[in-house]
Amino acid sequence: MGEFSKFFGLSFSALLPLVNPLGSALVFLGLVGSAPPVVYRTLARKIAISTTLFLVAIELIGTAMLKFFGISLPVMQVSGGLVLAAMGWSLLNQEEPEPKGEPIDAGGAALGSLERKIFYPFTFPITAGPGCIVVMVTLSAHASVRGLLPDITAHAGIVLAVVLLSIAVYFCYGYAPVITAHVSPQTAHGILRVIAFVLLCIGVQITWNGVEAMLKIALRS
Repeated sequence: MGEFSKFFGLSFSALLPLVNPLGSALVFLGLVGSAPPVVYRTLARKIAISTTLFLVAIELIGTAMLKFFGISLPVMQVSGGLVLAAMGWSLLNQEEPEPKGEPIDAGGAALGSLERKIFYPFTFPITAGPGCIVVMVTLSAHASVRGLLPDITAHAGIVLAVVLLSIAVYFCYGYAPVITAHVSPQTAHGILRVIAFVLLCIGVQITWNGVEAMLKIALRS
């Protein structure tokens, strides 16, 4: 039980600011735009499931996958950080959408287009970005060196943290329009710009962390 609670606390506290369900919901709202509530809830449910499966898969096979492809954590940080920074830059310079007369038809082609984005970019990198991958790979490595039973309880704690964060993602994404219903379009647009800038900064920070790690390795060799 000690390993379970320890790794649950570590995972939840490390992933929460990276997943940032409420802040990411504002980015999600800006990308989806005008749509009926059922569309938001449908997308949110699929993104929450996709996020859970993605992070658990990374936790289980992330270290082995990186070794198989010969990719180091610093390289992954640089690449993922650049992707995140590019998305933040794009959102930062996105023109304010003009109001449309009719919302998206829940059964139309527009919804199908949004559903094709469930994994990229809604799940990765908006909800679970490269920072989450680094955290999951690191936690997996630390949870796999204590013996069979402690390892199982440690991994169970990590998985529970992921599930709880995904539930938070569902509620924040699914009810994003309700959350911002009492906020004026100008204020919501300004908040989205701030979130986009923060997303850009996070991407740059992750990229710098990778570059710094590679420089240290190069100086030691």
